[in-house]
Amino acid sequence: MPFAPFSAPATAVLSPAAGLLQPPAMLLAAGRGERMRPLTDHCPKPLLEVQGRPLLQWHLQALAQAGVPRAVINTGWLGAQIPQRLGSVFDSGGAQLPLVYSDEDPSGQGPALETAGGIARALPQLGAVFWLAAGDVFAPDFTFDAAAAAAFAASDQLAHLWLVANPEHHPRGDFGLSAQGLALDLPEGDPRPRWTYSTIALLRAELFAAPWCAIPAGNPEGERAALGPLLRRAMAAGRVGASLYSGRWTDVGTPERLDMLNGTS
Repeated sequence: MPFAPFSAPATAVLSPAAGLLQPPAMLLAAGRGERMRPLTDHCPKPLLEVQGRPLLQWHLQALAQAGVPRAVINTGWLGAQIPQRLGSVFDSGGAQLPLVYSDEDPSGQGPALETAGGIARALPQLGAVFWLAAGDVFAPDFTFDAAAAAAFAASDQLAHLWLVANPEHHPRGDFGLSAQGLALDLPEGDPRPRWTYSTIALLRAELFAAPWCAIPAGNPEGERAALGPLLRRAMAAGRVGASLYSGRWTDVGTPERLDMLNGTS
């Protein structure tokens, strides 16, 4: 996988052949997909097909092949369609990935809890460390690498983000990257380069507790909260790492980008 390794104790960086245990993963699939309408009026965005497969399936296949033990999928808009389509186990050529669901809205009509709110709701189904990926991002070259997860678990980081080159629709990017591999929340006017957060990350459950986050585990009140403010607080404390990912990556946020990937534009 094309990414720059981050700093961690040497003893933690083992090869997958050494039998490393992977953490679980959370896939974000609850959003309405307003910009994809009318395609998402009757189909949740993560089930829209790219090159003959639902968007979400590309991540599931990579997670299964990487030996991730289970994936938690949060659902919201038209959410019942996702377990109906995917079931409780995803089989990728013999590599099986158990699937569990975190239902944010049984009606399938309400707004999502946003990223941090949705993670807080699903937190009891996740471990101390977990992978995160958005179900509407196409990144077929990304490998959910067990050695990267082990290095993260052995570090004191609260998050590790994969950053990509800024796409045309987001030219200013999101975060900087220090020579030490730390993600930076650069102030306005800072001349240092910024990259775009790919929505793929390793996270620690600790990030969703005080002092970083005030939402109780399980998010029983259904609070809506974005992930960005939590990450920025942790960046200010020097506890968010980052790597550059140079593989194929598309935020499938509009029908035009979907058509481009399917060769129909």
